[in-house]
Amino acid sequence: SWFSGFGRENNTGTKVFCISGHVNNPCNVEEEMSIPLKELIEKHAGGVRGGWDNLKAIIPGGSSVPLLPKSICDTVLMDFDSLKEVKSGLGTAGIIVMDQSTDVIAAIARLAKFYKHESCGQCTPCREGTGWMWRVMERLVKGDAEIEEIDMLLDVSKEIEGHTICALGDAAAWPIQGLMRHFRDEVEDRITSNRSRSAA
Repeated sequence: SWFSGFGRENNTGTKVFCISGHVNNPCNVEEEMSIPLKELIEKHAGGVRGGWDNLKAIIPGGSSVPLLPKSICDTVLMDFDSLKEVKSGLGTAGIIVMDQSTDVIAAIARLAKFYKHESCGQCTPCREGTGWMWRVMERLVKGDAEIEEIDMLLDVSKEIEGHTICALGDAAAWPIQGLMRHFRDEVEDRITSNRSRSAA
């Protein structure tokens, strides 16, 4: 009963959070469940580098869960239910903080490369899909793509998600889905500006 006194209903107890990225004091810390994400970072990691207003996005539960923009990070609680409501997840509670200097498209492309490398190749959707998604993401980093490819990329990610024996397929799909959910404008702007430079 003492342990379940921490957190809130259905999200009780404590959790070891690993806070890394653009914070002043990266750390591992045991805290109660349901602590606000902002409070967790400011209390234990010395805050975001350059202040909270310099925050761009946070991956709240390890590289496989969708990232969240600052607007959601302002109020979200670090527990299963709260993160599920905002279409992310607590996962491993590995918090990756990205400030405004981050090229968020390149960051997610790096994760796509990792999951491509880690695929064992047993399941066709993962074996073929992770490589395809990574190659498209590499082109999106440079803006060397068509706007229509964004929806195609999302369609492929949904064909991988839930169609593999293990969770690596989901893990490869979700970061890309999170990027397009919250930073699609940035992806489209990069394609448009690259096209303008090429025309000039």
